[in-house]
Amino acid sequence: MSKKTTINWQSEPQKHDYPAAALYLSLTMRPQAAKNVAKKLERAEMTEFAAKDIFRASTLSLLGVSNSHVEKDRTKVIRHEKLSPLLLFRDQRNGKLVIADGYHRLCAVYTFDEDAMIPCKIV
Repeated sequence: MSKKTTINWQSEPQKHDYPAAALYLSLTMRPQAAKNVAKKLERAEMTEFAAKDIFRASTLSLLGVSNSHVEKDRTKVIRHEKLSPLLLFRDQRNGKLVIADGYHRLCAVYTFDEDAMIPCKIV
């Protein structure tokens, strides 16, 4: 049996992750609504979900290691550097999960362990 790679996480998302999430969300909702979601994410409690479940709920495809952002995050994992938790939004109108920030980190972690528990904030 092969040894699983340990994934190290920061205790909270980085401050710049929230404006990045708002900017991404503003592609599918009004900018003020996106900012409001980001503010809710800042106040949300930390939780965690399995990488495979986040992918299933988001309906997104896994990016390969040929993606430069995924490769950078894979390198961080190998170097035992801490990753920032994900920011997630429940799009109830469309019935799916939106990865507002952290898609590349999720893809990188998945390549090591699809069952890895991913710390995140979700609203």
